[in-house]
Amino acid sequence: MYCSQFYSYRIRWCLLLLVLCLATMAPAQNKSTGPDSAGIAKAQKLKPEIFTSGFIDIMNNGQVNASARFIRLYIGEPGKFAVPLSFYSGVSSNNFQNQTSSSGSKTNEQLVTAFINPLSGLINLSSDGMSFFSKTKKITKLGFTYHIGERVLTGYKTGPVNNPQTGKPVNFFNTFGSLGFYFQTGAWERSNSSNMGLFWMSLRYIACYSSAKQIKEFLPDIKTNGIYDGWSFGFGVEINNLINVKALYYKYSKKPEIDYGLPIYQFTFNYALKN
Repeated sequence: MYCSQFYSYRIRWCLLLLVLCLATMAPAQNKSTGPDSAGIAKAQKLKPEIFTSGFIDIMNNGQVNASARFIRLYIGEPGKFAVPLSFYSGVSSNNFQNQTSSSGSKTNEQLVTAFINPLSGLINLSSDGMSFFSKTKKITKLGFTYHIGERVLTGYKTGPVNNPQTGKPVNFFNTFGSLGFYFQTGAWERSNSSNMGLFWMSLRYIACYSSAKQIKEFLPDIKTNGIYDGWSFGFGVEINNLINVKALYYKYSKKPEIDYGLPIYQFTFNYALKN
């Protein structure tokens, strides 16, 4: 038991150290323009980003995730060392398919998409950012992106139908991280080239960890070490006041113990509210 707890803490601390190293290399400025003193001064006058953005995910298994970003802030010094932090709160539901098994109890199929999606979770506290290989102010760039954090996921207890505990929700912590390549170029509406937006593509490796003991609380027959990993390819278009959508494909390195028909496709509609 103590070895398992030590292993759990070691993985979490390694992931936290990774994000600190990446944040040191990635300044907390807008991703399409370089850091400058005027931009820093302007940023200091802006209002806090509280409930200003969010997204709606639609998965190919019928699961719908809706999440709002409660707040986004930076820890550190403007233009120097800074760690971006975002706090999300979301809900999930299966509106297009029934989330119950043949016995009438709730299943845990939603965990397959929740484990590999970095923005899932009832509560999600994370740090994400990117750094470009070239410091040019041109829109077309290549770089790397990272995302790391802690979240709360929900599972459902399995067991006999006559057991009153069967189907009860269990909330548990999950540590996650992703790292990959990012490419962006310009995008605009045909009749309005002055409203320049972005077209981007990314290829990421994604991993997450939960204590195997926690997972076995609601899936007693599962054989797992609590680690799930895979990769993701995605692209999206972001144009102010016009469109902000993305599509992603996920693939596990090995099939999770929880039954589900892979592969996983995700379509996301982002929204942003002006202060």
